[in-house]
Amino acid sequence: VQLVESGGGLVQAGGSLRPSCAASGSTFSIAAMAWYRQAPGKQRELVAAITRGGDSTNYADSVKGRFTISSDKAKNTMYLQMNSLNPEDTAVYYCNAQGFKGLGYVTYWGQGTQVTVSS
Repeated sequence: VQLVESGGGLVQAGGSLRPSCAASGSTFSIAAMAWYRQAPGKQRELVAAITRGGDSTNYADSVKGRFTISSDKAKNTMYLQMNSLNPEDTAVYYCNAQGFKGLGYVTYWGQGTQVTVSS
């Protein structure tokens, strides 16, 4: 599975962005997808996750009510609608997928997309 993010950028505080993650390859094996982020000097953290069918989502407390994760199965693409952005949201955002492999799972990562929020 290959994951390619796009849609990051520079935005002012209070603004919105909608990065996307396009999956290709053995996408039939994907069980769930997620967005992580990593700010300079900090550990990578989970932002939001969604099951393959889109029937279940969860969010980090810091983004609840502001971010919405969604997916389009037909396009094998996942999105993260980010509203009311603040400078603390500045980070590299990574797409993550968990895929079935044999009796276990394998983790895939995208290359990341930079999100910068100016005050």
